[in-house]
Amino acid sequence: MSGKNATETLKANAEGIAKAARILQSGGLVAVPTETVYGLAARADDPVAVAKIYEAKGRPSLNPLIVHIDTMAQAEGLAVFSDAARKIADKAWPGPLTLVLPRRADAHLAESISAGLPTIALRMPAHPVMRALIKKSGCVLAAPSANLSNGISPTTAAHVAGSLSGRIDAILDGGSCENGLESTILAIRHDASLDILRPGPFEMEKLRDLGVVTRSSSEKIEAPGQLKSHYSPGKPVRLNAKAPRPDEFMIGFDAIGGNCTLSAAGNLAEAAGNLYAALHEAAASNLPRIAVASVPAQGIGIAINDRLRRAAA
Repeated sequence: MSGKNATETLKANAEGIAKAARILQSGGLVAVPTETVYGLAARADDPVAVAKIYEAKGRPSLNPLIVHIDTMAQAEGLAVFSDAARKIADKAWPGPLTLVLPRRADAHLAESISAGLPTIALRMPAHPVMRALIKKSGCVLAAPSANLSNGISPTTAAHVAGSLSGRIDAILDGGSCENGLESTILAIRHDASLDILRPGPFEMEKLRDLGVVTRSSSEKIEAPGQLKSHYSPGKPVRLNAKAPRPDEFMIGFDAIGGNCTLSAAGNLAEAAGNLYAALHEAAASNLPRIAVASVPAQGIGIAINDRLRRAAA
């Protein structure tokens, strides 16, 4: 924890945002809602503050961080934007899309953010609380998911508290996150080719309209969420289950029921929003194993299945 007192939960109103901004300005850590999941924010230009993120999460130093910005002027001060990158940013930001771009040599950022890579991951979030916090603090913010490394990402303030209470200074409680999955990550290469490093809420179809036709086959870690084992509930996970075994907590989908369901109506957007809450519920149950019904690998279902495969690895 970066402070001497217990983690404080703040309301996501003007007073709470102002206090959170002061904590960040002084080098502290604040969990903050975004439209994807709760992020653990620190000012990105302070090496000591960024080191606290890695320490609080127990995060491997090889895993880079996403920097959240509020304006294109901020973004262009940190990364080199090609014409293609600027076109994508103009169409996709603000929103749940992260761009991996060449890092400017004069970018005022902690070196550890890039984990030794020549690139920087940038996102302009759409959530009003995160945008207000960036403005109020006057800082661009490094903000990975607000949970212990390799654990289930948080979509509520209670999820954050269950994982990081006593390790961080404050939690801005802005309710449940809308999308429920981390951002789509897109790398823009020097030759103008585009690789999807992590699927997410920004739909593949929209990316294809922007010229994205490949997925990265590189095993090199270039962005968050690429580790083979990630989002772990701490129990064995069986995928594509049609019914639970006696010792399994069943997460259903569509016509397949269970102890809880991602979406009884088979709605993939609803399933994405409920995924991490369901995994948190399964992790907290008395049953030692988890089974998950099959989810179609189409649209945002591709991202859901990506997270489930890593949770089961």
